[in-house]
Amino acid sequence: MANPRNLSSLQAKVWNGSIPLEIRLASSDCRNYDESDPYLVMCPRLSYIPLLLPRLHAFFSPFLIDPDVAPSKGWLSFEDVPLKWHYPVGLLFDLYSGIDPATAPDPNEPNPEPQPSLSPRDLEAESAVLPWRLTIRYTEWPSKQLIKLDDNGKVMHDAFINSVKEADFLRNGTAKVVMSLSKDDSTQLWTSVQKMNLEGFNAINQKLLNPRGSNLRHIPIKLYLPHAAPDSEEGAPAPGTVRVVQAIVKPLISNRQAQTLGTALKSILPTLFQSTRRPMLAQPVLHGAAVPLSANVHDLLRAAAYADGWLHVVGEIDLVHYIDYL
Repeated sequence: MANPRNLSSLQAKVWNGSIPLEIRLASSDCRNYDESDPYLVMCPRLSYIPLLLPRLHAFFSPFLIDPDVAPSKGWLSFEDVPLKWHYPVGLLFDLYSGIDPATAPDPNEPNPEPQPSLSPRDLEAESAVLPWRLTIRYTEWPSKQLIKLDDNGKVMHDAFINSVKEADFLRNGTAKVVMSLSKDDSTQLWTSVQKMNLEGFNAINQKLLNPRGSNLRHIPIKLYLPHAAPDSEEGAPAPGTVRVVQAIVKPLISNRQAQTLGTALKSILPTLFQSTRRPMLAQPVLHGAAVPLSANVHDLLRAAAYADGWLHVVGEIDLVHYIDYL
């Protein structure tokens, strides 16, 4: 297991991560002939879309055809794909933005190859993606893709807490740890996410990660494959389709060695992750970074899990190698 100081430092970097957003009002909701001004914001990766809606409504209300529409009626899209508001913003960005993940040499490799600096073409491609350009709408709610929000934020709060409970159940085999939290503790957990207060969050999260008389049983991990993955049997997937794969992942493998991300992903989807040491057909991405397959999943859970307790890993598929493999 990694040094606790290193894990704390990594967690702080994850919590400090943010994405520049440029949000524009859909022309169908805008009373001006010309476009309204865009809303520019640095949004924390661990935050959620509904937490932005009050500020977006206050900014765009002078331009709205219906200025009395409730902030909770707003929904964001990227290239006409509705963005699931219960996914963290960082996960949405990794799924849809198309930007190449940050890479670094694996320190556990005997002779890691030096990583070249970004070429002018790479820099140009990155600048074309950032800021991430989204559209907000207040009409034509996509009911087939998104559950409606409420004016008091209860739907978002309940979705977050339910995700925390699910992660707690996987970690401990029971949800009694999170269910035993006091009302004040539960409130502090969500408030800390709203305010991006890592210290306040850890005061409660440590109770969930280190329950008395209980050992870690499973790692809460979900693998997201954009565009439903090329091996879909249902034909060409709709734009924005994501396949979510989940399986039981133990912190130790059968020979009592620590479970790595490589061994975990191979157990979850061996057709894409055929090697436990090197990415061949797909690259795991977490918080915008390509993660070495040798990374200890227990360390990742403690330092790089999202605020709901899950490791939301995006599988960036190398289509060229995948087609060659087929």
